[in-house]
Amino acid sequence: MTGDDMNDVLVIQGADGPDEVDNLNRLPDDIEVRYATSTEQLSAALPGANMMLGWAFKSQATRAAWPLRDRLEWIHWCGAGVDALLFEELRDSDVVLTNSRGVFDRSMAEFTLGAMISFAKQFTQTWRFQQNHDWQYRETEQLLGQQVLVVGVGSIGREIGRMLRAFGLEVEGVGRRARSDDPDFNVVHAVDGLDALLPRFDYVVLITPGTAATNNLFGGTQFQLMKQTSRFINLSRGTVVDEAALIQALNSGEIAGAALDVYETEPLPQSSPLWDMDNVFVSPHMSGDYIGHMATVMDIFLDNVNRFRAGEPLNNIVDKRAGFVSS
Repeated sequence: MTGDDMNDVLVIQGADGPDEVDNLNRLPDDIEVRYATSTEQLSAALPGANMMLGWAFKSQATRAAWPLRDRLEWIHWCGAGVDALLFEELRDSDVVLTNSRGVFDRSMAEFTLGAMISFAKQFTQTWRFQQNHDWQYRETEQLLGQQVLVVGVGSIGREIGRMLRAFGLEVEGVGRRARSDDPDFNVVHAVDGLDALLPRFDYVVLITPGTAATNNLFGGTQFQLMKQTSRFINLSRGTVVDEAALIQALNSGEIAGAALDVYETEPLPQSSPLWDMDNVFVSPHMSGDYIGHMATVMDIFLDNVNRFRAGEPLNNIVDKRAGFVSS
């Protein structure tokens, strides 16, 4: 893909030096590496670079520095979601974008199952009782056979579906198109039929990419349609949910609870009522991150570096119009 005799130059956006990037010693020695942690540094580093590694995957610096790229061919993003990067000028360019699809699947599936077990077995309530030395016997729910709707059937959603089915839950999916006999969900429903599905599920798990098509996918209407005993789990993006409508649904008892890992504003403002709701589990956008996960991200990136230099197809190419890896 390089197509000329110039040296390969890599910009690592979001790192000050090699000590901050896992396994960088595995990079071929003849690649020049530049580092940038600010818009100004990125603007200085981009001219002449043909590769960029987005190490700080929530950074907005790339758009500001974009006019100064003169040789850039490929960006690898260290997250699975690329919504922080997909500005119009990048979409319209010939620059290839890859992401870290596959790294976070298992961890997010474990997080989802853990949240469900916590709800069913009332772990947070038990912890509060323990802190007060309060012996409160009660019966809890059994998860076996409960109905789960996974909204988003990409690689993360599929891993969630497989894990929940193995645990004994009944799982169906929602994607762009309906299909039967799906290996992970049995049935995948089309997203335009979402509202009709919601009344029959005990858990709704949201794991769609953050795109214009999914903006405010869940609002007041959707929460009103859900069972009053249902729980809502959002591992997607805060933009996919009308947060005010969610808070209203939780306060009014339209739904029984929520486990949230993403929010309209991050970090979640101290003034948000979500912090103090007994029926809400708040986590700081960490459901996919596990000890050592950035080394796995680098495995994907370094494999793609070799492919890039050999002129071979890259793995995890993002459809820049759709906003996700489409195959």
